[in-house]
Amino acid sequence: MAAVVGAPDRERTEIVMAFVVLKADFVGDDALVREIQQHVKTRLAAHEYPREIRFVESLPMAATSKVIRKALREAVTHEAHTLPPARN
Repeated sequence: MAAVVGAPDRERTEIVMAFVVLKADFVGDDALVREIQQHVKTRLAAHEYPREIRFVESLPMAATSKVIRKALREAVTHEAHTLPPARN
């Protein structure tokens, strides 16, 4: 299962960020991140691939079995506000 949201970025204003729940047999490492990014690049426009992928245990779900993307966006936005300012 996966969900994708826009995340704030200092260089690009916003990037595509994916949250992925892995099956038990898979390990979330850099090789898997690159494999997912390459897979998406072959099917979508080059700028649409997720620049950041996070492997999570679960996604926030509503009673209707839909992912609560607002909760993911809020978590990412909160992180962005707590990061130190970019250096020039």
